[in-house]
Amino acid sequence: MDEDEVARVSRTPEEVFRDFRGRRAGMIKALTTGCASSPSLVRFPGFFIDVDKFYQQCDPEKENLCLYGFPNETWEVNLPAEEVPPELPEPALGINFARDGMAEKDWLSLVAVHSDAWLLAVAFYFGARFGFDKESRRRLHNMINNLPTIYEVVTGTVKQQPREKNPNGTSKSNKSSSKKAEPQKSTKMPPSKEEDGGRVEDVEEDEEEHENTLCGACGDNYANDEFWICCDMCEKWFHGKCVRITPARAEHIKQYKCPSCSNNKRARA
Repeated sequence: MDEDEVARVSRTPEEVFRDFRGRRAGMIKALTTGCASSPSLVRFPGFFIDVDKFYQQCDPEKENLCLYGFPNETWEVNLPAEEVPPELPEPALGINFARDGMAEKDWLSLVAVHSDAWLLAVAFYFGARFGFDKESRRRLHNMINNLPTIYEVVTGTVKQQPREKNPNGTSKSNKSSSKKAEPQKSTKMPPSKEEDGGRVEDVEEDEEEHENTLCGACGDNYANDEFWICCDMCEKWFHGKCVRITPARAEHIKQYKCPSCSNNKRARA
């Protein structure tokens, strides 16, 4: 990672966070089946691209290898930087040596933990280099802390929000009726409660709840400009793009099952 890459990061916590988020997305792709599947490492035809490439590239017969994530949401397995000291903190060395000595899921989880540590090191390296004050460091930490860790995404331990509320603010108590109508809706925030005689404070509280909703596939937060769909079996929410469901297709689905639940049903059969 050269001086040019450092120069591309602006001197604000928001820009450093964008850099962090891009690198994180790339590493998640390498350690899971990618955005088009669940984080439980269930493989489906045509879906298992990145994680298998990553596994193959981490040949234990090769030299010390590292997993790098880049701001453009791509990843690379490569040798560590030759310059000493390196321009940026380096990822964990030798991740390939442990590959064949443990179960694949355990190995990927181990790499995920080291990847989380590396991302934090890079982010706060920028913070130190750019002279962030206490408030800027706090803002950067809070933005990072709002995202699940790579380890949580890879192991499927991302904490889901209480099921009483879904991303559109409706109650789960009327699940059977709301689920069928839900896929037809975009992920726009609910109408302002001022129109219903409510208060602005109520709207702000709802928006905070929506922002904390996590996609069951990629682990990213809810955004009010994206289409979401809920699994009728596990009741987890997913970006439509993560499970390859469009709003038009969702209109014809009576009961949606996410890839993980569909695979579990086939396995029991």
